[in-house]
Amino acid sequence: MLVNFKEILKDAQKGGYAVGLFNTTDTDMLEGVIAAAEELRSPVIIGTAEVLLPHGELKLIAPALVAAAKRATVPVVVHFDHGLTFERCMEALQLGFSSVMFDGSIKGEEENLKETAEMVKIAHAFGASVEGEIGHVGQAATDDGAQTDSYTTPEEAKRFVEATGVDALAVAIGTAHGAYKSKPKLDIKRLAEIRATIDTPIVLHGGSGLSDDDFRNTVKNGVAKMNIFTDLCKAGEVAMQQGLAEGKGYLEIRNMKVEAIKKEAMEKMKLFGSVNRA
Repeated sequence: MLVNFKEILKDAQKGGYAVGLFNTTDTDMLEGVIAAAEELRSPVIIGTAEVLLPHGELKLIAPALVAAAKRATVPVVVHFDHGLTFERCMEALQLGFSSVMFDGSIKGEEENLKETAEMVKIAHAFGASVEGEIGHVGQAATDDGAQTDSYTTPEEAKRFVEATGVDALAVAIGTAHGAYKSKPKLDIKRLAEIRATIDTPIVLHGGSGLSDDDFRNTVKNGVAKMNIFTDLCKAGEVAMQQGLAEGKGYLEIRNMKVEAIKKEAMEKMKLFGSVNRA
């Protein structure tokens, strides 16, 4: 069933678990993730991001995402991740996405506040939810463990949610997008302080590559939505390489990829604690 953040993230926050956002740029990834969610009876968030559109155009993938969500027997949010432009966010809403992330984190603070608040008004009129971001995901701690000035502070988080009315807030505590070149240093204390300051569900970007303990600690300290993409890609790539090495045909390799993505999504759902929460 197609839902928005309000219908799943508050429950996750209260229940001490997180719901995974799995970016699904094609129907192979979509099939694997939905199958994982239904088998484990887990709520799930699917979608794509503006930066990924060269690998799967929005008008092409959106009908499949929305149809799969409506057909599913578990709650499914269709989310437009890291919407960098007003035009693309509007396109996602018009195509039936039930949630959008307006990412103004690289802009000045006042501009981010103003533009995010405007997107909240528009998306809510569509019946959709909005995620905002403050701080900048992608800047990890230095080798000596010092924090960077791009980490989200509790004061910034409080001002942002009060000024914008977002339904979820992505924070920067030391994660990075893509594959990690070294072990990330997460500021769990900062995360707990933010959680104690705001009631809005917290989102962690850059989840792929974190350790099991990292996942458990971030969920324990307040994360209600966890973003995953790179780990799905890696699982699919390994399966395709195996299929080629075994001399399999295209369709057999395709099915191996779907199954590998499904298994990876299931492992993450178990780590997030969302199993049997649908």
